[in-house]
Amino acid sequence: MTGLVDITALLLSRIRDVADYPEPGVMFKDITPLLADPAAFTALTDALAAVAANTGATKIVGLEARGFILGAPVAVRAGLGFIPVRKAGKLPGATLSQAYDLEYGSAEIEVHAEDLSADDRILIVDDVLATGGTAEASIELIHRAGAEVAGLAVLMELGFLGGRARLEPALSGAPLEALLVV
Repeated sequence: MTGLVDITALLLSRIRDVADYPEPGVMFKDITPLLADPAAFTALTDALAAVAANTGATKIVGLEARGFILGAPVAVRAGLGFIPVRKAGKLPGATLSQAYDLEYGSAEIEVHAEDLSADDRILIVDDVLATGGTAEASIELIHRAGAEVAGLAVLMELGFLGGRARLEPALSGAPLEALLVV
């Protein structure tokens, strides 16, 4: 238990609150100080790689854009492949796409169809779980590609926004691991 307490304190100490960003009334959680600290970034990467091992993941999916920053080193550490889920129009070749609603409109994400197969167990990695819209859309993409969702792992969950409750039906019993809940 001491290790978990130590990593929690380390990670929290490297996340900066930025008031009124990107708009008034929002408290933005800036992870760039964490990324700039090699000890904190390594601890984060190791913790998320352990989640990958515990879920039996065969590949890591990172959600644009900070999910790329976290997911790629996690995939390397875990010895797994990395697959980016991007905003629409950013990937060349054949893609699967999924539209989803945001609090201020809608968006669409895509994945290369050939990067996922029925043999894959996918761990989705992102920095923050807020309302869960992007994660829910990525779960749908993974299912449509025929792969299995092994779980979702995030650095931090903004518990007051209800993303976990929204995602539980889509995850169908797969774990949702948040290293920090704020």
